[in-house]
Amino acid sequence: MKAFLLLSFILFGGLSAQAQENYDASLISKDLLSYASAVIRNKEINVEVKDFDNTLYHIKTAITILNKNGDQMAEVLVWHDKSNIIKSIKGTVYNQFGKLTGKFSESDFEDVNTQDGFSLFQDLKVKHYNPPVTDYPYTLVYEYDVKSKQSLNFDDWAPNSTTGLAVEKSSYTFSCKPDFNIRYKEINTPSGVVKGTNKDGFKTYTWQVSNLKAIKDEPYSPNENKYLTYVKIAPEKFSYEGLTGSFTNWNEMGKWIYDKLLVTRLQIPAATVDYMKQLTQGITDPKLKAKKIYEYMQEKTHYISVQVGIGGYQPFLASDVDQQNYGDCKALVNYTQALLKSVNIESYYCIVEAGNQKVSPLKDFTSMNQFNHVILCLPFKNDTTFLECTNQKMPFGFLSDFTDDRTVLACTPTGGKLLHTPIYTAQNNLQQCKANFVLDVNGALTGNMLTSFKGTQYDNVQYIIDKAPKEQIKALQKEYPIDNMDIEKADFKQDKSQQPVTTENIQLNARDYASANDGKLSFIVNATNRVTHVPREVRNRRLDVYINRGFTDEDEISYTLPAGYKVDMRPANVSISKPFGKFSASITVKNNQLIYKRSLQVFDGTYSKDTYQDLIDFYQAIVESDDNNVTLIKGN
Repeated sequence: MKAFLLLSFILFGGLSAQAQENYDASLISKDLLSYASAVIRNKEINVEVKDFDNTLYHIKTAITILNKNGDQMAEVLVWHDKSNIIKSIKGTVYNQFGKLTGKFSESDFEDVNTQDGFSLFQDLKVKHYNPPVTDYPYTLVYEYDVKSKQSLNFDDWAPNSTTGLAVEKSSYTFSCKPDFNIRYKEINTPSGVVKGTNKDGFKTYTWQVSNLKAIKDEPYSPNENKYLTYVKIAPEKFSYEGLTGSFTNWNEMGKWIYDKLLVTRLQIPAATVDYMKQLTQGITDPKLKAKKIYEYMQEKTHYISVQVGIGGYQPFLASDVDQQNYGDCKALVNYTQALLKSVNIESYYCIVEAGNQKVSPLKDFTSMNQFNHVILCLPFKNDTTFLECTNQKMPFGFLSDFTDDRTVLACTPTGGKLLHTPIYTAQNNLQQCKANFVLDVNGALTGNMLTSFKGTQYDNVQYIIDKAPKEQIKALQKEYPIDNMDIEKADFKQDKSQQPVTTENIQLNARDYASANDGKLSFIVNATNRVTHVPREVRNRRLDVYINRGFTDEDEISYTLPAGYKVDMRPANVSISKPFGKFSASITVKNNQLIYKRSLQVFDGTYSKDTYQDLIDFYQAIVESDDNNVTLIKGN
């Protein structure tokens, strides 16, 4: 559900380049073809701030698509709304020899809404066009102009915006009047800015790159800002939808957001205030009061993509949410804050970059476009608590893997504060399964599995819980590696305390789980939780190994063996310990009981690129262990 702010999309959407006379693909240097699925032939981005409420964007792009893997880089995306108006779009297509094969214009684009219900920015629309070309290589050349009525947000420059993309030439020129000042941050740039003055007397800032080789896609890579080229730009003073402001640090930005966007949005009807006091009457613990109100908000409201106020940054009035019972992330956080305020519980409106990948804003560079979501912080003494307000099923004080372990900006009356959300460790993110099975002489399996999910694994099976009972059964049959599994009963329970636990209880049978042959029974001993994927080989790895989130899986399976059978062959016990993880598997047999125990633990963190082969070997050993068979024979 990753969402971006408007102007980030405007420039990221078009991999821009300057038109050339010859687009013959054979003219691309062979040095640029390695690992490349597409090559920017020339890209020019020109941003001109004529006034605080008048910014012009002119983007030119020429990109050669080398193979099918590059098709996603050929899609032309132009994002717009009522404050960002598309003035023109046109483009042409050339074959591998540089011969013109087609043209397109704005009428060929599809215009769609882009709303997800959780993002800061909700009134976006996008015009997009996919060239109907399947003969590779081909070249796409296009340009477009957008007029923006604001000067708060400017897009990052990202010349090699993804892996598999090489660049012949790319430039970014930012121009503005002499009294308009900017801050900028250069990240992994091969050369610095060139400053100047154009013929109109405007200040200019120009960045250029040439002959950038494609960065190959490597599994377990760090976040892209660790290795791709970026330039971030932010104004010192700005105008946004009639509001003016300025900030140069996080404290000032948080103060501007609070004063200009939030402080007037918290009023709720007197009847609701009275009801909140009645609802929490007799509860003396402020945290328990907050939990009661949070659960009330969850039951009363649902989130929906809406857009009011100035652009995507200002929430619905709390009184409107109270009446209409819906809102986006901004509105629901603001409403919850208003409800808490009515019983004198302090809270902070916090903006955050949400998503499975942990991304934090740069501490030394302040800008609005480093966030896409809002959560709420309750600054209890020695017990800071964060709330996700868009999920009606999320336990109080739990964030899961959507906003965990990252820096957020709390917008308070005294200014912005950088806070860090809870860290869920590998030990916290625990899945434990205990199964008791009976195996009969025909190879049929019967029994039950009891599995608990904690930490960021708490909602592993939420998508199953949300289904109708019959659909739950179908989903569970796909979830577990037991052929012919017939689920007799499935039950889910959720403990929604601040350390929440989901419990899954399954009663099942499976015919022919063990194969019978010549009086022997053979079966895969790990019936509950198998790893089937091994990271692919990467020669001459360039990037560090990054594990975004750790976890622990523990399984214990007890098999009651059929009468008259004993273990003939079983795999050796396995124990592996590496800096990034641990794995063990063991089998013990006592009388007619075979007990299999398995533990897999992976630790988040950044590791040397030289450890990647160890990671491959680690997972290969797990796959092989998980596929091991036990063979039973008749005996005394």
